[in-house]
This record gives sequence, C-alpha cells and structure tokens, in this order.
Amino acid sequence: MTRPTLRAPQPVQHARILGVGGVRGENVVVNDDIVGPINSSDEWIRQRTGIVSRRRAGEDVTVADLAEQAAREALDAAGLQGSDIDTVLVSTVTWFEQTPSLAAVVADRIGATPAPAYDISAACAGYAYGIAQADALVRAGTARHVLVIGVEKMSDFIDPTDRSISFLLGDGAGAAVVGPSEEPGIGRTVWGSDGSAATMIRQTHSWLDYRNAEPGDDVEWPTLRQEGPSVYKWAVFQMTPVAEQAIEAAGLRPEDIDVFLPHQANMRIIDHMVKKLGLREDVVVARDIAETGNTSAASIPLATERLLREGQAKSGDIALQIGFGAGLAYAAQVVVLP
Repeated sequence: MTRPTLRAPQPVQHARILGVGGVRGENVVVNDDIVGPINSSDEWIRQRTGIVSRRRAGEDVTVADLAEQAAREALDAAGLQGSDIDTVLVSTVTWFEQTPSLAAVVADRIGATPAPAYDISAACAGYAYGIAQADALVRAGTARHVLVIGVEKMSDFIDPTDRSISFLLGDGAGAAVVGPSEEPGIGRTVWGSDGSAATMIRQTHSWLDYRNAEPGDDVEWPTLRQEGPSVYKWAVFQMTPVAEQAIEAAGLRPEDIDVFLPHQANMRIIDHMVKKLGLREDVVVARDIAETGNTSAASIPLATERLLREGQAKSGDIALQIGFGAGLAYAAQVVVLP
C-alpha cells in the first residue's frame, strides 16, 4: 500500500511591501512642557536627542485604537480590504492585556477574521521582526497578504521625573501590508538578540512586584528606564555592522541605498550610523524623531509613512531599515518602498 503524501503550500518567489499607513498621538508635547520635573531645558534635549517635540495620545485613546487606524491607512494604500488579509502581526510592548492578543482584537476590528493573529514582543526591533516574518509567510505560501503593525502608547509607562528615557518617548502606530511580488522586494533579514544586556533598557520592576505590594510599600506603577551611555555605545558601534550585513545580504552596496530608515531612537545615533555606513550624500534619512519622538515599534513605519507622504521618498526607492532596542533585540533588512 502506498503511503499518502502531504500536499505542501504553494510557495511564491518574492514578496514586497504593498502599502504603509501611520497615525501619531494627537497631542503635540514640546520640550518646555516636560523639562520641569527632570530639571532640564529645551536646549539640552535638542542637543542630546534632536527632539523638538513628541506626539502623545489622549487618555481615552488605546493602543488598539492607534493600531486600527494605522492598519486601515495601510490597507487603503495597498488597495485592499480587511477581508483580503491572511495574517495579522502586531508588535507592541504597551498592550495592557496578557490575553487576548492585540493582533486578534485588531483583526476583528478591520474585518480580517478568521485570519491568524499574534503579537510580537521585540520592542524597538518589533516592526522589522514583523516584516521578516511576513516575508517568510508570503514566500512560503502560508499567507498571501500579511498585515504588520508596530504600535506603542509609551506615555502609559513614563515617569515624568525620570531623566533616562521619559523625555524621548511618544505614541503612535505604523502599519504595512506585505504581499507577493514578481521581483524581490524584501532582502534577507539580519537579526538577533543579547539577553545578557537586557537590563540596559527595562521596566523599573515587574508586574508581580506591583501586584504583591503591601500598603505602605514603595512600589509604584512600573515605568521604563535605560542606561543611556551604554545604549548609545551599543547602538552606534554594534548596530552599524548589522546594517552593513543587511545591505550585503541583499546583494547591494551602500551606494545603492536611496533611503535610510533607522529606528528613531536618537538623532545623534542616526547621524553616526549615516556617517559610518558610507551612504551617498543624497541619501534620504528619516528624522521623524524630531517631531514625533521615540515610538519604539512604531518608529520605522511612521518614518516611512512620513517620507512617502511628504514626497521625500518615492515608490521603488531602495530603503535600508534597522530596528534596535530593549531585549536587547535588533533586526535589519533592505526593502523596496511601496
């Protein structure tokens, strides 16, 4: 008797980003609004980070609201509807519910049910992680159209008196639809993590500590902290080689890159990477951090959306994107802009 043979998914050769969308918190928070509690100044923040203002959402706005709006914009840009989506991936570290996943909630809101949906917890590298997974799913034939969302409401985890990271953070969501392509549109992802340095960007304490605190204990709502000098050194000296590897993995050279889309962590980090990578003088560099702040998983798609909307970048441009942050997690890939 002949044993039955499984039918394998029908793979496709290439995938690409078909459309992007983004939404920022509705409130513009300038430096002068936050310098008092951290005993700082507008000049200090600008010199250290390049941030002039950041966008933060109102108290009644949830990460689900932000993610849904960004998803709808990405679908419109791709010329698709929610029912066309086969998989929903959401990268976030600011969804308050352990379960259900934010991805499942968003999938229902946009009409993508019964598409599989799951969350990614890779902080600032999360969107690039999602693009890597979407690329693999499409090319393997497991999905045809994958929605990738990076969304954060960082203002829910800010201690306004903290001088290490609070003044950097903003709220927003960026989304991309990945689908099949006749030509390569997403290069091989170079990614990884280093948990031995996880304390460099962290919560002040765990939710378990907060839950178990007794009356009178000095255990407040968990907020974020970072070891600024250590994070800066890691980003500028260890992430530039990762970006170089992503260019090489795509079969390209630095001079082939039209647009640079780094995680919007710090303007000084961005400037250092541009210099070290040897990109062309006319390369378009995303600097959305100046007016949006650091939105973690949302920063790369938000920066992409802005460059395309304002005409600084165009469809078909070759872009290098790299995310890096808490974990420590990182991921980089070269993509063709939609």
